[in-house]
Amino acid sequence: MNRYKLLRVTTVPVSLKLLLAGQPEFFGRNGFEVLTASADGPERKDLLNEGVRHAIVPMTRKITPLRDIYALIKMVGVIRSFKPDIIHTHTPKAGLIGMLASWICGVKVRMHTVAGLPLMESTGIKRKLLILTERITYACATRVYPNSTGLKTFINQNISDSGKIYVLGHGSTNGIDVSYFKQSDELLVKARYIRKEHKIPPDAFVFCFVGRIVNDKGIREIIGAFKRLQAEETKPVYITLVGNFEQNLNPLDEADMQFLRTGSGIILTGFKEDVRPYILAADAFLFPSYREGFPNVVLQACALERCCIVSDINGCNEIIRHQQTGLLIRPKDVQAVFEAMRYVLDKKPEAAQLAKYSRQFVTKNFDQQAVWSALLIEYKTLLEVG
Repeated sequence: MNRYKLLRVTTVPVSLKLLLAGQPEFFGRNGFEVLTASADGPERKDLLNEGVRHAIVPMTRKITPLRDIYALIKMVGVIRSFKPDIIHTHTPKAGLIGMLASWICGVKVRMHTVAGLPLMESTGIKRKLLILTERITYACATRVYPNSTGLKTFINQNISDSGKIYVLGHGSTNGIDVSYFKQSDELLVKARYIRKEHKIPPDAFVFCFVGRIVNDKGIREIIGAFKRLQAEETKPVYITLVGNFEQNLNPLDEADMQFLRTGSGIILTGFKEDVRPYILAADAFLFPSYREGFPNVVLQACALERCCIVSDINGCNEIIRHQQTGLLIRPKDVQAVFEAMRYVLDKKPEAAQLAKYSRQFVTKNFDQQAVWSALLIEYKTLLEVG
């Protein structure tokens, strides 16, 4: 019996590696010949080393019309060569290029997952252009999958209310491996070493942020609240930021950059392959993002039993229930960030209880195997219907 052919596409290879980790192998075991595609990048080598077949399509994350046309031509070539039964795209530019190319080539099942929209924080002509590209993507797709119900509502109200927009299960793009993101003696030893390596005093309280260090992740609010907390608190307070700066896309201003580089109590680690010991080295997790689809890193922090402070925005508020599994705060509000940081610092037993409940909630609703199985059923159902 011939296997179905599945093409998974993201704009850059790091998205395949981090957002869809484990999926190519899973679908390969379940009746699919899998090919992935993205622009080139260092993570492509990691994918190849893991046995994932990969094609290069030179997409960019910016608005680059001439380069986008070239990428579209290359994508059409990949599709005509591979002849997929399903193409499934992620990230905005990959969605536009992949859905348009697959529509041109007549691919039977054309699926696009939406995991956050840059247009949420855009204005003017740029916002109108981004809405137009989303509408083109959705028009070319046979199904569109926001990875949270809040994101689905936003799309229905602002972009498209067509009947092809669905949320799978409880949301999330990849779910979480709750056996991997779980406290262990080995991880706790690594966490203690990290605190020692950075000369963090035993009585210090540490917050942790994981993600791209850009404005849209609420870094300005983190800095403002952290400065105030340091000024008021008698015991030492630290914050660890795990991730890379992206000054070309959504830059921080120079004053914020300077504080992060020189301010006391700030630990910049850069990107880390394994974030678990860094989250466990902290006492609480902080994620005051402006916009999200369904943030995997919040799932990870919950599974590791760290009390989470997150913005009350779609995706985040589907993982965190205020005062039940963590703390929800108003987005873009320094005072709200400060008050939540103050709460977890002053009320450690209550915060620990919230963290315990958050792992139970994530394990019940977002286990990775359940998310993958729901997507497998969707694939097979659409192939049979098609």
